[in-house]
Amino acid sequence: MDERAIEWKFFAAGGPGGQHVNKVATAAMLRVDVAKLGLPERVVERLAGKMTLDGFIVVTARRYKSQEQNKADALGRVKLMIAKAREIPKVRRKTKPTKASGERRLLGKKVRSDVKRGRGKVSD
Repeated sequence: MDERAIEWKFFAAGGPGGQHVNKVATAAMLRVDVAKLGLPERVVERLAGKMTLDGFIVVTARRYKSQEQNKADALGRVKLMIAKAREIPKVRRKTKPTKASGERRLLGKKVRSDVKRGRGKVSD
């Protein structure tokens, strides 16, 4: 990944660990400028839902106690996100419902109709 497209920020992660965890910036925030990655347009479109309004993907990693592990985790998650966006989804072929499934649906509707009809006023 192009280093010019990456921006790191580090901060205290919180959680258990006492004084040490409050003093050390182990959590990592990775901001990736998608425009600088030179990705194809279709990949950028598929990533659009995960991007900020200014075109960045932001990932925060605080799973590990070490800053290096959190950096690797954040970078790995962004790479996985981009790899998934590169995959071309399979085109769904339309299929007709089977005769049996149609009959099951109609039977269910009939049963439901009978239940509702039974809620009416009782006449003598």
